[in-house]
Amino acid sequence: MKIILGIDPGLNTTGYGVIDVSSGKVRLLEAGVVRSQSKSLAAKVGEIYDGVREVVKMFTPDVVAMEQLYTHYDRPTTAILMGHARGCICLAANQSGLDVVSYAATKVKKILTGSGRATKDQIQRAIKLELGLETYPEPPDVADALAIALCHFYHGRLDVKVKQPENRAGIDRLFPNGMSRR
Repeated sequence: MKIILGIDPGLNTTGYGVIDVSSGKVRLLEAGVVRSQSKSLAAKVGEIYDGVREVVKMFTPDVVAMEQLYTHYDRPTTAILMGHARGCICLAANQSGLDVVSYAATKVKKILTGSGRATKDQIQRAIKLELGLETYPEPPDVADALAIALCHFYHGRLDVKVKQPENRAGIDRLFPNGMSRR
């Protein structure tokens, strides 16, 4: 994993952040938004697809990290519409041979701020500090996309540090030391 493309999907504004972690340190390559100006759903999805393909072509990331779909039970239409945005992003990634990894918003927030209930402002502050930026990333979709990319990097580093005990006497050690993985 060297270049991570983080994406915060949205039908009108899709935030993206590209980071290079090849040296073991995080270096911001670019961050921005893909805006869809069209009125029809099909045209919006096409604009998101084209924008993501352009970013992928420019930076040739190794992986795409994206926010997992979540909505309140009283707003199913929101989930359906966001599913369209996520679908075209997944298609753009797949056509470029990239894996897509999804993270729950609460996990991203917890890894970046220590709280799964962090506000947009707290995420922006965390990203500003983490990347040594002079100003807060705007709009918040950009900060969210960068947070997702950083989450993937930090999550991967945590996974690498976990060493599985040797498999002795044919015992499958799925949860060493009684700890469960989620």
